[in-house]
Amino acid sequence: MYLIPPNGELVMLLRTTATRLMLVLLGFIVLIFVYLHYEARVNDLENNNRNLEDLVVRMQVQELESRRVSETKERRSRNDLVIIYNRVPKTASTSFMGVAYDLCKQNGFHVLHINVTGNMHVLTLANQAKFVQNVTHWDAMKPALYHGHMAYVEFSRFGVSQRPIYINLIRKPLDRLVSYYYFLRFGDDFRPHLVRRKHGDTMSFDDCVQMHQPDCDPDNMWLQIPFFCGHAAGCWEVGNKWALAEAKNNLLKHYMLVGITEELPDFISLLESTLPQFFRGALAHYQNSNKSHLRKTSQKVEPSPETIAIIKKSKVWQMENEFYEFAVEQFHFSKRRAGVPAVYAGSNAATKDKTSDKAQQLPIAQQQFTYEKIRPK
Repeated sequence: MYLIPPNGELVMLLRTTATRLMLVLLGFIVLIFVYLHYEARVNDLENNNRNLEDLVVRMQVQELESRRVSETKERRSRNDLVIIYNRVPKTASTSFMGVAYDLCKQNGFHVLHINVTGNMHVLTLANQAKFVQNVTHWDAMKPALYHGHMAYVEFSRFGVSQRPIYINLIRKPLDRLVSYYYFLRFGDDFRPHLVRRKHGDTMSFDDCVQMHQPDCDPDNMWLQIPFFCGHAAGCWEVGNKWALAEAKNNLLKHYMLVGITEELPDFISLLESTLPQFFRGALAHYQNSNKSHLRKTSQKVEPSPETIAIIKKSKVWQMENEFYEFAVEQFHFSKRRAGVPAVYAGSNAATKDKTSDKAQQLPIAQQQFTYEKIRPK
């Protein structure tokens, strides 16, 4: 027999039971909410983790691609390297190019001789444009060393972005003229059987000067300045002061290195340390092979002091010599910075090195440079 509680107690019991049920239901709802919340958080974390992993993978791919592109650009930059040597006649250019031809195969570059009709030193405007386009776009010939007896060509005038590296050699102007004078009469030991234009003319340079002949006219020394000045009309106007200034400016701004004939081994040494891709082993080859003095002019007689005095009175000699001294100063500056002696042992260069100072005495092997304070970190 069941006892039925009084109405008041029954109500209280029902209320208590309902409250408990509500609390249980609320707790269950809270539990479900917490579960769903944390499940969503876990899903977010997993998504974030997957996104992070994807980002890391993308960054690694981008880094590899960037490295590949950088290496490709660097390789292309090395392969695109072009040197132009607009060689001045009778400055030991044949001796230097003999070394380059011997090294081109083992060092992996091409050598191309520029042969202009009639040995003209100035190209027409159309041929300048063609030459610039050839040098810039003839990829099958890169890396390359172009050489020939022609004036400096300014590539930027023709709308190309790639600029070649210019190098050159110059010589004491009177020595160059005397060498050329006898070369036209007696030839050289490079091609001894070739009959030259003045073959049979045995007049000495001294006699030529005394008789005021055209072959020894000081105006004939006007060559190194126009070669560096370029293709402007004023460059080839004998004695033009603007041409001298322009030649100096071009030497400073557009030539990586200009050596002097009297110190040819130092020129080769500097090229080897600066452009090893082309000139690795060049100095040793020059010193130990038979290429150290090609094309030696036959039967050359040094001019007398009286002849030298006459030549030095001319305006052209003074201007050409000023340009020569300017080039010597720049070359010695480069040598001193590289730790090379101011005058190569055994050379006949008598020009005093005006760039000597204690800071420049540091041997090249001791000089280093580093990168620091790189920002942002």
